[in-house]
Amino acid sequence: MIYCFSGTGNTRAVATRLAQFTGDEVRGFTPQELHSPSDALLTTAGDRDKRIIWAFPTYSWGIPPVVAEIMKKCRFTDSAASATHIMLTTCGDDMAYTDRQWRQIMHSRRLATAGAYAVTMPNTYVLMKGFNIDTPEVARHKLCAMPAAVEAIAGSIQTDGPDILVRLGWSWLKSRIIYPWFCRFAMSPRPFHANGGCIGCGICARNCPMSNITMTQGNESRPQWGDACAMCLRCYHICPRHAVAYGKTCSGKGQWQGELRQL
Repeated sequence: MIYCFSGTGNTRAVATRLAQFTGDEVRGFTPQELHSPSDALLTTAGDRDKRIIWAFPTYSWGIPPVVAEIMKKCRFTDSAASATHIMLTTCGDDMAYTDRQWRQIMHSRRLATAGAYAVTMPNTYVLMKGFNIDTPEVARHKLCAMPAAVEAIAGSIQTDGPDILVRLGWSWLKSRIIYPWFCRFAMSPRPFHANGGCIGCGICARNCPMSNITMTQGNESRPQWGDACAMCLRCYHICPRHAVAYGKTCSGKGQWQGELRQL
């Protein structure tokens, strides 16, 4: 069983392709499970299913907090508790020590772990100065390389092979210092708003994985963001009018819609 959290579709695309090789079922988390992690009950597809694959994007060189909370608080059926747990993450360029963070959580719950794997996918984070989506050429290169990377991961899973990671330098600094700072100070949903291009179509609200966006009533309906935000940026990238803004940091930046059509 592959349990998948995907904001802009990149992780979902990788998990779906992996499932074609391994025969696993891909299951996403419901808004209720993301809001109340202890309500999530993880199970395997059957008695013969001996593994659970955790699929999620890398956030600032770590696990998305909303996913980490599910890992820490979810419940397991007997088959899931005795299964082998595997990590699959997608990252724009570098996962740093995301695998170590994942293993620490798994082992704190006395879960058996096997491989940890990472796949490079197009950048989607745009909420800070200096961060933008990839150029079309870079994004295309990553997408072209993805199938072979996933096939190699599938082979490693099926043969109990080694980890396949995407780790560059300064990993300790990125995952131990920058990641906690990012989670504490750079994940507030308060700066989200709709700019003048918004037509009130509600696509952002209908597609929010946490049902965190509501539409105001009246002739000029506009989205409003609540406090329970995964910061996945699906609302920003899926907007057909490029009307979702985060303060002024998104001005002039692009959108990534390559995999959103698959959600």
